[in-house]
Amino acid sequence: MTTRSHPVRLGPRSVAALVLVSLVGLAGIGWPLFADAGAAVTDHAADAPWLFALILPLLIAVVVATIADCGMDAKAVAMLGVLAAVGAALRPLGAGTAGLEPMFFLMVLSGRVLGPGFGFVLGAVTMFASALLTGGVGPWMPTQMLAMGWFAMGAGLLPAGVRGRRELLVLSVYGFVAAFAYGTVTNLYGWVTIGLAPGLSFVPGAPADENLVRFAAYVLATSLGWDLGRAALTVVLTLSVGGPLLRALRRATRRANFEAQVTFEGPVEGSAGEAPHRTHVTYDRT
Repeated sequence: MTTRSHPVRLGPRSVAALVLVSLVGLAGIGWPLFADAGAAVTDHAADAPWLFALILPLLIAVVVATIADCGMDAKAVAMLGVLAAVGAALRPLGAGTAGLEPMFFLMVLSGRVLGPGFGFVLGAVTMFASALLTGGVGPWMPTQMLAMGWFAMGAGLLPAGVRGRRELLVLSVYGFVAAFAYGTVTNLYGWVTIGLAPGLSFVPGAPADENLVRFAAYVLATSLGWDLGRAALTVVLTLSVGGPLLRALRRATRRANFEAQVTFEGPVEGSAGEAPHRTHVTYDRT
C-alpha cells in the first residue's frame, strides 16, 4: 500500500467557478474606482454591499458544489469543518489588539498543504464562522470572506517543489505580503461608506487615479498599524510552529487519503498447481 499527500485537486468546473466568484468579487469590491458620478450604482452606494452580500453566498455554494464533484469527499469536508472551527476560534484571541490575528498563519499553511480550491473555500467558511462567533455579521462580511478566500488560495498556488526551511521562508514572505493585501481589500468597504476628511474620502465619479491616491492615504492613516501587526504575527507563527503544523497537516492528509482508488490485481485464490497470489490495494489520487 502506498499513500501520498496531495492537495485536493481541481477540475475544470471548479476552476471556472473560482474564476467566476473572483471576477464577481472584484467587480463588487472595486466598482467605486470606476463608477461615473451619475451612475445608478453611485447613487445607491449604501445598497450595493447588501446586494453583493446576497449574491456572494450563492456563488460560494457553486464553488463548494463543484469542488465536491471534482475532489472533496466526506473526509475532506470533515477536515474543512475542523480547520474552519479552529480558525474561527483563533481569530478572537487577538482581533482587538493591534491587528494580531493568529488565524492567518493557519490559513496559509492549510492552503499550502490542501491546495488553492480547498484554501479558498476554507478561508471563506472560516471568516463566516468567525463572524457568527464574534458577532461581526454585517454588510462588510462578504468582502472579508472573499479576501480571506483569496488569502488562503494564494498559498496553494505557491511553487510545490519547495520543502524544509526554504518552504517556511517562502510561506512567511507570502503571509507578510498577503496580510497587507487582505487589509487593503477589506478597507475598500469602509472607505466608500464612511465619511472622512476631504483628502481621504471617496469622491464618486472622480478619476480612478485620484481616488486611488485618496484610498492610499486612507489606508496609511487608518490601518497600516493593524496590517503590520497581522503580517508580523503571521511571520512569527509560521517560522516558529509552521514546520510541525505542516507535517501534521500532511500526515492527516495522507491518512485521510482523499479520493483513494482501490484496485485488485491478480486472483484472490491460487489455481490448481499454482501458489496463491496476494491481493494488492493501491491508493492513488492522480
